[in-house]
Amino acid sequence: MNPLKELEHYGQSVWLDYIRRNMFSSGELKRYVEEDGLKGMTSNPAIFEKAITGSDDYAEALKEARAKGTSDPMKLFETLAVPDIQQAADVLQPVYEKTKKLDGYVSLEVSPYKARDTEGTLADARRLWKDVSRPNLMVKVPGTPEGIPAFEQLISEGININVTLLFSNDAYERVAQAYLAGLERREGDLSGIASVASFFVSRIDVLIDGLLEKEIENMSGTGEEQLARSLMGKVAIANAKLAYQRYKQIFSGPRWEKLKARGAQPQRLLWASTSTKNPEYRDVMYCEELIGPLTVNTMPPSTFDAFRDHGRLRNSLEENVDAARAVMANLEKVNISMKAVTDKLLVDGLKLFADAFDKLLNALDARCRTDVKPKLTGQTYKLAPEVEKKVKASLDEWQATGKVRRMWAGDPSVWTGQDEGRWLGWLTITEDQLAHAEHLAEIADDVRKAGFQHAVLLGMGGSSLCVEVMEKTFGSAPGYPRMHVLDSTDPAQVKALESEIEIAKTLFIVSSKSGTTLEPNIFKQYFFERTAQTVGAGKAGSHFAAITDPGSQLEQIAKSDSFRYIFHGLPSIGGRYSALSDFGMAPSAIMGVDLTKFLDKTEEMVHACTSCVATDHNPGVILGTILGTLANEGRDKVTIVASPAIADLGAWLEQLLAESTGKEGKGLIPVDRELPGNPSVYGKDRVFVYERYTPEPDPEQDNAVNGLALAGHPVVQIAVDDKYDLGQEFFRWEIATATAGSIIGINPFNQPDVEASKVVTKKLTSEYEKSGSLPPEKPIFEAEGIKLFTDDANAAELGSEKSLEAYITAHLNRLNPGDYFALLAYVEMSALHDKQLQSMRHAVRDHKKVATCVGFGPRYLHSTGQAYKGGPNTGVFLQITCDDAQDLPVPGQKYTFGIVKAAQARGDFAVLTERKRRALRVHLGKDVHQGLAVLGAAITKALV
Repeated sequence: MNPLKELEHYGQSVWLDYIRRNMFSSGELKRYVEEDGLKGMTSNPAIFEKAITGSDDYAEALKEARAKGTSDPMKLFETLAVPDIQQAADVLQPVYEKTKKLDGYVSLEVSPYKARDTEGTLADARRLWKDVSRPNLMVKVPGTPEGIPAFEQLISEGININVTLLFSNDAYERVAQAYLAGLERREGDLSGIASVASFFVSRIDVLIDGLLEKEIENMSGTGEEQLARSLMGKVAIANAKLAYQRYKQIFSGPRWEKLKARGAQPQRLLWASTSTKNPEYRDVMYCEELIGPLTVNTMPPSTFDAFRDHGRLRNSLEENVDAARAVMANLEKVNISMKAVTDKLLVDGLKLFADAFDKLLNALDARCRTDVKPKLTGQTYKLAPEVEKKVKASLDEWQATGKVRRMWAGDPSVWTGQDEGRWLGWLTITEDQLAHAEHLAEIADDVRKAGFQHAVLLGMGGSSLCVEVMEKTFGSAPGYPRMHVLDSTDPAQVKALESEIEIAKTLFIVSSKSGTTLEPNIFKQYFFERTAQTVGAGKAGSHFAAITDPGSQLEQIAKSDSFRYIFHGLPSIGGRYSALSDFGMAPSAIMGVDLTKFLDKTEEMVHACTSCVATDHNPGVILGTILGTLANEGRDKVTIVASPAIADLGAWLEQLLAESTGKEGKGLIPVDRELPGNPSVYGKDRVFVYERYTPEPDPEQDNAVNGLALAGHPVVQIAVDDKYDLGQEFFRWEIATATAGSIIGINPFNQPDVEASKVVTKKLTSEYEKSGSLPPEKPIFEAEGIKLFTDDANAAELGSEKSLEAYITAHLNRLNPGDYFALLAYVEMSALHDKQLQSMRHAVRDHKKVATCVGFGPRYLHSTGQAYKGGPNTGVFLQITCDDAQDLPVPGQKYTFGIVKAAQARGDFAVLTERKRRALRVHLGKDVHQGLAVLGAAITKALV
């Protein structure tokens, strides 16, 4: 059963709130009509703008318009939009005829600039009606005081109208009465006239829930607080249900019967803005709760796909009408005026549409002046002919089997048929985040006004890496706190961070999806105690925020400790795909990033990668197909080259690629921060991806990458034109990783081997809590203040050597063509230590001609650690541990930060050797710099 198609049995028509040219040529729209029962479409400037700027669908039309000298952006818009509307109307013509003109409509709106201009609206609507010249066009007119009389006149002229931006029942009443008046003014048969009243839903809850939260802050422990909480997420549906009751009254009785006798149709209520903006609410809530006869639900593609997948059907629209009335009455009791809310929503809605139109016209103006490239053409690649042929064949197969559409619809058979469909919330998160951007900006303003000079993100992996990228790329805006990231249990690292901040002026952000992750929990324990000691126990909570999934252990702690803020993630988004959720965006807002701008630009990439885009025009799918195809050909070392201005993007990509694909003996091994070398030092296992920041390119990188391409290495080059395009890269790579995972044949959303390491670590720390010590271990070699450890199998393979240099030589001699070398250092991540490790990795790369990786522990455990243990067994690992010069206690525990780090290193090493990896552990003394120098010298000698 397809719930979308079944809606017609309940008398409801489903329309799609989306349009772009590719839908017609690909046959996607026709498929929606035939398979999903689609009965209409709506469009708006934002949709057109994303389609035009995010694709090359309109490249030829733009070229023709420029050749004809068309330079007026408004005229150019209509030159592009009118043919789209005509094509959509033609596809929907059979629906129009079959339903006897009830459905089959396509909407195109008048200029938002005319929203307060009756005569201007009339002129625009008449012109569009004439230009489109299709009987199943609906011209969209805003339901403003100036728009309603224009609407009445247009109905009297026989023009179909979609009255939009309706929020209040009073406004709906005026629109419905104007419809009747317009019909009455028209002579003769009325059967060819249609209209819908677009009643906006979710935006009401977004605004009112925010107001309720503010009211609840001042109602703690009162009966009013319970009443206010009971209204959360309830008002929009209640408001819509009451509008439907009024609809039934208006379209009955003598006045209506007269018009009905002349062939008139009722003006149906159309539920608009039906995507759920709050991740705590069911994603199809506004569809499931508003099902009723003679109504329309216009859904954006994500909601459309979600309802097809798991929509539940019932005649819900007339359930609990008395309860709906009670909700509206109770709203006044908690000091919220529905009139004030709907007045504000109308003003905001008009501004949003006008801003979207501004953006559209500005984009078209740029296209008139220069040949601006869509997102697709910002990505180029150079492959061997035989590989390019295989990539094309894979893209064709994806197109033929509808895999991109199935991905967006949450079909797990795109991957392994397990639970993959549960983990796709990241596909649609940007729209939800845009709806909450203002709320996050308000919180950021509160942080600024509170005088916080520092913010510290306490998290690991997906909870920390995006924030690190944002901080290193953007820094903090003037007046906003400087952001720091702590993702290491190394005591020296913790103390180094503490020395950089003033605790009394610091906001600590504890970030963990489950709230059970070891590292964020002990970070919180340490800094909460330090904050209580500094500002007093009663005020410590006001210096803390939490980012976590609803109902998690961390949320309970945050409430118990009176945290200043609690941000919620989406349970359907795994950690490494969470960059565009609150895990990445809330800290970004706090450091002063303009999230509206950031997410709006991100949406361009979302639209460029949607299900209706042909696979060979979908930037994310193309990238993923290249990576997956090359991996299956043995080129599984994805070497990331990034311009200095966006260099830290590689750290985020490492986690996304390695943790998503490195399992079941397969996967991509990301190589980050390896300086470009002579083409001769690279084997046949490499693919290079160059993230090039076009405003500040690095000439040396340009020359090196060009040299690699000329030498026959596969190279993908991506142009990043603005730092605010970083969100586009997050989304491009998420799509690419999901695609590559499918081609490689794994589930890209689980991380089984990360969990294995956590289990061993927990066992070791628990043992320490009981006995006061970790299990004893015996080195296989000790000299020069350095000890070597490994398991019996590795020891047997290395042999009994007499010097550190000899052991290192034997270990490096285990590297074969197609292998990679990984330095895994459980030491402070300082610039000095990093420089020493980078020197070692490049020496090995140049002499052994293998890919090399550097990871600081324990942070890499939540990143590349998955691929090292679960991916292809091609790694040779040199783990580095040390004695801590100064340790730190973990409040409430026997173990210290140093003990936790040691347990994590030993747990990691145990799983590596259990998986039969070639691994050797080098343990340094307390002087890490000196110890690394000795190790570096041994590696240098071993390579001679």
